[in-house]
Amino acid sequence: METTVLAIGGMKSEDDLRAVANAIQDLPHIGQVDISLERGVATIEFGRLISVEDLLRAIEDAGFSASET
Repeated sequence: METTVLAIGGMKSEDDLRAVANAIQDLPHIGQVDISLERGVATIEFGRLISVEDLLRAIEDAGFSASET
């Protein structure tokens, strides 16, 4: 498993946090996900069949901005 930290823009509430978490966890081969609403970052553990670009796309498709930190 690999781990990445992504900056996520646009999260303002617990509902937004859940939407981001659901978008990430809908992908296959996702391990631990830790999202901080206050800091606007997500630490994500993922398998080798998933790329950082896949994670970014899933978050953006959920309506939030995302970038690698």
